[in-house]
Amino acid sequence: MKTLRLILGDQLSHDISSLKDCNKTEDTILMCEVWNEATYVKHHKKKIAFLFSAMRHFAKELKENGYKVLYTKLEDEQNTGFFRSEITRAIKQQKVDHIVVTHPGEYRVLEDIKGWATNLKISVEIRTDDRFLCSPEDFALWAKGRKQLRMEYFYREMRKKYNVLMKDNEPMGGDWNYDSKNRKPPNNDLVIPEPYCNEIDEITREVMSLVARHFPDHFGDLEPFYFAVTRQQALQTLNLFIEQRLPNFGDYQDAMIEGEPWMYHSHISFYLNCGLLLPLECVKAAEKAYQHGKAPLNAVEGFIRQIIGWREYVHGIYWLEMPEYAKKNFFNAKHNLPDFYWTADTKMNCLHQCVLDTRKNAYAHHIQRLMVLGNFALIAGIDPVQVNEWFLIVYADAHEWVELPNVSGMTLFADGGHLASKPYAAGGNYINKMSDYCKNCNYKVTKKNGEDACPFNYLYWDFLVRNRNKLESNHRIAMMYKVYERMGEDKKQGISNDSKHFLKSMYDKKS
Repeated sequence: MKTLRLILGDQLSHDISSLKDCNKTEDTILMCEVWNEATYVKHHKKKIAFLFSAMRHFAKELKENGYKVLYTKLEDEQNTGFFRSEITRAIKQQKVDHIVVTHPGEYRVLEDIKGWATNLKISVEIRTDDRFLCSPEDFALWAKGRKQLRMEYFYREMRKKYNVLMKDNEPMGGDWNYDSKNRKPPNNDLVIPEPYCNEIDEITREVMSLVARHFPDHFGDLEPFYFAVTRQQALQTLNLFIEQRLPNFGDYQDAMIEGEPWMYHSHISFYLNCGLLLPLECVKAAEKAYQHGKAPLNAVEGFIRQIIGWREYVHGIYWLEMPEYAKKNFFNAKHNLPDFYWTADTKMNCLHQCVLDTRKNAYAHHIQRLMVLGNFALIAGIDPVQVNEWFLIVYADAHEWVELPNVSGMTLFADGGHLASKPYAAGGNYINKMSDYCKNCNYKVTKKNGEDACPFNYLYWDFLVRNRNKLESNHRIAMMYKVYERMGEDKKQGISNDSKHFLKSMYDKKS
């Protein structure tokens, strides 16, 4: 049987299931740069350049390893712009009678693939993406019958299953989770290492030129370009994190400093999510650092929890709940996404800095995303569809399976608590505690009301008031309503007036 094996742009692993049992003599590997995938949302310029360059490098490696590779570049004259029509073209050209593809990372792509057998009159085999440590089927079994799908309990089972940070079937150190130790605010003595920066080769330079020509109106800066684009380079990034950043990652993973977007984070999500790195090798590298005394337990556990806990958990939630999950809007939020999410033209310095970092790097760390950019969208009542699209566009590690549950579930509570136990809403004090953004802000974080008060302060309370009927019974928030009731009527009215005025001005002028 002559087989066509399709490798998608986020499946750049030599161990991908679609390559197993590949006959190098008979089979053809197809990889495509298609317009539809580059433009169904207007992805960040760096994101497109990174993925196209990584794809071209991966195809080159496959050819060097003796595989027969059919690669369609974006500018090829015969490029039809869509997966299905490129598959059709390859079937005719290669005279294949079978297609093998690894399960894609997006629901819309899976639905398209499911129709290929009928529409193209060819057998199609969709294989499990075994780069993930918990398959959608196994996650569904774990979720069955549970009233609440809490990540912490899923994470503990994953630790046991893969024997990670375990001793005699108990967690090392005695606790499963050291998150309470991972919230140190930034200080002036921190020495933050330089991030990984890859030398641009001819392939990447060609791709950057292509992106500059064809996507000039897409968001973000194309240069400087620093991404790893091969597995070897991605492994160097991982090793640099383990050696230079992991020891301080735990303590300062929530900290934010103006002009320091990378902090002590790993910056490997780009490579995990496109296949250049595998989750268990990253977990084992961190665990080894702890065993050899090179990193403390709170840092190592926090990093490992993000990979075998949170990452696997949101992947499971996505495939368990789609397609309905994309439509969730628990708070019926309707405001449009403000222009400053694109322009950074706002007097709120925290948002200004995070958008600038995002525009430059196609990256912001998880607290910038959750507690600044996401927190504002939550308390201001921004439409979840628009917020999800923004997050999918602007970050190079954003693929819908990871972006949607994080934004709709964790950030916006749009699923009504299916993923998170409470909304991650906060006033300005949290940002002031965990960053230095407030010291250079036009607003005063210590002021709760008035024209120069931090908008996060009154919007937080306004959010609680607007959604009282949906949140008051939540035991993790109920206390805040008791605090609100003790406020004087003048203060309550001030919260309402300031919020209405600010939200109106947000669309009229720079806010």
